[in-house]
Amino acid sequence: MEILVQKTPPSSSKPLINPTQKHHLHQIPTSSSFTSSSSPPPQPPPSSLKSSLIMNNPTTQLDHHQQQEDQKKKTTKGYMLLLVLNYVCLFLGSISSSLLSKFYFIHKGSSRWVSTWVQCAGFPLLLLPIFLPYGLKCTQRKPFSHFTPKILTLSILIGLALGLNNFLFSWGNSYLPVSTSALLLSSQLVFNLIFSVIIVKQRITFSNLNCVVLLTLSSVLLALGSANDKPDNLTKSKYFIGFFSTVGAGLLFALYLPVMESVYKKVYCYSMVMEMQLIMEFSATALATVGMAFSGGCSEMKRESLYVFDLGSDMYWVVVIGNVVTWQLCFMGTAGMVFLTSSLTGGICMTAILAMNVVGGVAVYGDSFGGVKAVSTVLCGWGFCSYVYGMYLKMKDEKVKEGEEKVRENVVVDDEKVELMTINHNLNNNNNNNQEMVHHQIVTAVLDDRV
Repeated sequence: MEILVQKTPPSSSKPLINPTQKHHLHQIPTSSSFTSSSSPPPQPPPSSLKSSLIMNNPTTQLDHHQQQEDQKKKTTKGYMLLLVLNYVCLFLGSISSSLLSKFYFIHKGSSRWVSTWVQCAGFPLLLLPIFLPYGLKCTQRKPFSHFTPKILTLSILIGLALGLNNFLFSWGNSYLPVSTSALLLSSQLVFNLIFSVIIVKQRITFSNLNCVVLLTLSSVLLALGSANDKPDNLTKSKYFIGFFSTVGAGLLFALYLPVMESVYKKVYCYSMVMEMQLIMEFSATALATVGMAFSGGCSEMKRESLYVFDLGSDMYWVVVIGNVVTWQLCFMGTAGMVFLTSSLTGGICMTAILAMNVVGGVAVYGDSFGGVKAVSTVLCGWGFCSYVYGMYLKMKDEKVKEGEEKVRENVVVDDEKVELMTINHNLNNNNNNNQEMVHHQIVTAVLDDRV
């Protein structure tokens, strides 16, 4: 080395490598050739692992579901608030509509088609919960944007069945006392449970079966003790017509609830539920309007308000408008309960409210309230409380399972992150080692040629 240095002048601009020595450089392995010959390069992480990390990233999930958040999930923000609001609408609408309907017939109102028409004629009020969230920028989904021809057809057909149900209810309510008709409707729970098992595969538990048995027993006790519970001017034949019309309305509504639950399984937002409800009630209104046309139409309403209704025209229209608003609250609350929970839960909640209708009928109209009705009311409340307790235990178990699922997902994500970090670390180490070895070979080759 010393001889080599002495032969090289300090001021020389001669390159370290002679042109004649360039052929040696072609024989020096490069980084890529060394890597391929000595050891295969580590493979990049599989695409499934990358996609799994991306989908499990909370930020990615938020962006993915921000526009299509499933509002019927119990973990969704505002789920409990929406559930309480719908039950309040159901509670107020059911009691008020039953009392106002009876008030209409007590004061000489006689048109059952008018009573049927007011149950669904308030469908324009549903435009408020449909367009208000979009107008307030709470959602970017445009109203009616996901409506398909199939959903439209189903809504129309279900709406016609709902119109028939409304007519049967009006027919029965025109003859029976409010307390009798209200508790009689609770018989639909048995059929609601049967249809729910068949249509939506409802699981039968002790809490829901116990509730159905208790509420049905209260209806049977009412029927056995209501032989003399009818107005003085009502014949026995008309009383039984009203009795079976009310039972028929309950059966039809028992079928309506699970059918709607099966349809709502494909719906993810409350606004779309209200859109379907709007179409259904429009169809029911059309059916009631046709019935009114055959029975005299709007002229009958005008005649009733001027000459038949004994409280005057102004009070007549107040009662009609009040019926329109309260029935909309009732149906909106029912649809919301079915969407957020299940058809069986919606039916049980409605049946429990019927007990309050009994108290309302006794307090407002002086309906008789003997021992049989008292026992029926107690059984109704007992059954509802047992079901609510069962729902509470179920929701508690679901929260525990959901927490365990989140823990498992986080563990999987952490393991995959550690694996990716290990792969990156190995890649960096291999690259550094390869660069050092290539540099060492280059220097060694140059020095050997120099010597």
